[in-house]
Amino acid sequence: MRKDVLVIGQGICGTFLTWWLEQKGISFVVIDEERPSTASRAAAGLINPVTGRRIVKTWMIDELLSFAEDVYASIGSELQINCLKPARVIDFFPTPQMRLAFLKRLEEDPEYLELPADEKAWSPQFNYDLGYGMVTHCYLADLPGLLPAWRRRLVNQNLLRSSSFNLSSLVVNTDHVQYEDITARHIIFCDGIESFNSPYFSRLPFAPNKGEALILDIPDWPSGPSAMDSVSDTPIFKKGMTLAPWKDGLFWVGSSYEWSFTNPDPTETFRQRTEAFLKSWLKPSFRMLDHIASVRPATLERRPFVGFHPLHPAVGILNGMGTKGCSLAPYFAHQLVEHIVNEKPIQPDVDVRRFTKILSR
Repeated sequence: MRKDVLVIGQGICGTFLTWWLEQKGISFVVIDEERPSTASRAAAGLINPVTGRRIVKTWMIDELLSFAEDVYASIGSELQINCLKPARVIDFFPTPQMRLAFLKRLEEDPEYLELPADEKAWSPQFNYDLGYGMVTHCYLADLPGLLPAWRRRLVNQNLLRSSSFNLSSLVVNTDHVQYEDITARHIIFCDGIESFNSPYFSRLPFAPNKGEALILDIPDWPSGPSAMDSVSDTPIFKKGMTLAPWKDGLFWVGSSYEWSFTNPDPTETFRQRTEAFLKSWLKPSFRMLDHIASVRPATLERRPFVGFHPLHPAVGILNGMGTKGCSLAPYFAHQLVEHIVNEKPIQPDVDVRRFTKILSR
């Protein structure tokens, strides 16, 4: 079998990379072992234009938002699903200091921030004493709908092999690679944390962190069976942790950011702490239906890894999206495909060749 590109992984990066390859008429095949615990499949799907305790604008957010609107609409139309919903974050102030910080940022740069007309509007659903601010121009990507739908499409077109990738079967040449019966001009790794141990990319400054979340049923939630079905902005709630609509009318609550962990599995400590927090915050009763965990492929620089290995030009990577994969992956997948097709340069602060020195050792 001859293909232009062999793609390893079908998370958020692999999905949008293959979408853009298809748009450009570039032949490909994907190898992906379907696992529910990958970072893409465990993520809430939130695209938030501000970040951190200082409530500053997310890197490149103005460009990323408009790009995300278009590409999610296009792939959703192809799959006949609505995979991106306008949203707003209801940010309950956990401390007086955080309230003051929000008000200060609102005065300095109100582009994505608002105060509610009625700070008691959510008091029937939540316990809170210090009011809340709102972050506007957010989006909620329906990853539980998008990723399986795109996978089914690839399977139906015989473009995906559902199996684990066996590195020992890969032969890398200067201008092509061979993997089992597949010959391709390029292999591109979109395999998340698997690249941490790659012989090609393990020297990159990955900074893996673990996240956990609970999946809840909240039977008495007032907005109906699914807030995702709302035609208006979908409310997402935050007070240290985030509560967001999930698939099938359920809710996702999380997430932790653990930089030191012994294994990637869900922990009893997180479950107990989160359930105790929810009992003090949520007024409606809830049932925990699932407990998920994953390790995010974050980076020390908080910038993705995009492009081709300096010593092995047939070997590429699209990885390191961290917690911003829903906005970064579509944009930089497009940039990587434009580089392949039209030799357009990759943005220098994400181009993996910025690490040529360490990758050449």
